[in-house]
Amino acid sequence: MNQDCIFCKIVNGEAPADIVFENERLVVFKDINPHAPVHLLIVPRQHLRSINDLNEEDAAIIAELTLTARDMARKTGIAQSGYKLLFNVERGGGQVIFHLHMHLLGGWSG
Repeated sequence: MNQDCIFCKIVNGEAPADIVFENERLVVFKDINPHAPVHLLIVPRQHLRSINDLNEEDAAIIAELTLTARDMARKTGIAQSGYKLLFNVERGGGQVIFHLHMHLLGGWSG
């Protein structure tokens, strides 16, 4: 855990969040500043700073993030209409919180 990381605090129950799913490896919660009708953050419990800090041993967590995003799209009713999955990487790529996370965005009317 990174003491100053808000996502570490959320996954450890030390900061509030609107959690919609969790298991032993991931926590999924609503973004507090949504950019879509459905905007969820899929966050590993393990503190991984960024995509740039991953190595081959981390492949399973990326697979689980992606499959969980698919499941959450189904659960929220946006799977058939379509959705976006997004990683922001480093400041130049829009990353603001330096704890790996995937955005699930969707729910726009077509």
